[in-house]
Amino acid sequence: MVRRIIEKDEIIRALSVIWKPLTNEQREQLIRNISTCYFKQNEIIYKEGDDPTHIMILIHGKVKIFKDGVGGRNQIVRIINEKGIFAYRAAFRNEPYITTASAFENSLIGMIPFDFFMRLIHENNYLAVNFIRELSELLGIADRRTVNLTQKHIRARLAESILWLKDKYGVEEDGSTLNIYLSREDLANLSNMTTSNAIRTLSVFAQEDIIAIDGRKIKIINNEELCEISRLG
Repeated sequence: MVRRIIEKDEIIRALSVIWKPLTNEQREQLIRNISTCYFKQNEIIYKEGDDPTHIMILIHGKVKIFKDGVGGRNQIVRIINEKGIFAYRAAFRNEPYITTASAFENSLIGMIPFDFFMRLIHENNYLAVNFIRELSELLGIADRRTVNLTQKHIRARLAESILWLKDKYGVEEDGSTLNIYLSREDLANLSNMTTSNAIRTLSVFAQEDIIAIDGRKIKIINNEELCEISRLG
């Protein structure tokens, strides 16, 4: 982890959910209080059991939030993309983290001291409402994924994850290749299955010309079929 001073322009671009409702004075306070930390790929940002001290905003890169599961297998709870807010639940609950966060790729993270953030919340009702809306959206997404990953069969779970990644991160210039490269283990952890099942199911999808695989790259060939597999469960 490397700390550095954040540029004002980066704050404005990355912190839109927090920035817009603030007064000019509060924006200047935010600039003075926020710092950034640079994390290398796979570096731990916080660990399960750590005490929270900051609200975190992903400025550049990608971050995965995961929890240790049965038999040492991790379950990826969320993948954070740019402008994503995280590490807030434990802070609001005043309890240790129940998950672990690590940099999925080299990432720059804005660190807002929680005490300072709470002062802003108390001072600015618009900020409080915006933040509640953000949390409500994230809760809805989490609820839908929980149902999908517990009730759908393996093929549907993997199809669901691929479509979710497409929706969250988009595709490359070819219009088909996911703009995020996951290891087979990470894709399995995201889809609530074993790595061997993920590898096998990916191979079947490729044989059926639903996707094409090139290392960690996944290219969607038949999006309609992938949606149908996910829908049928």
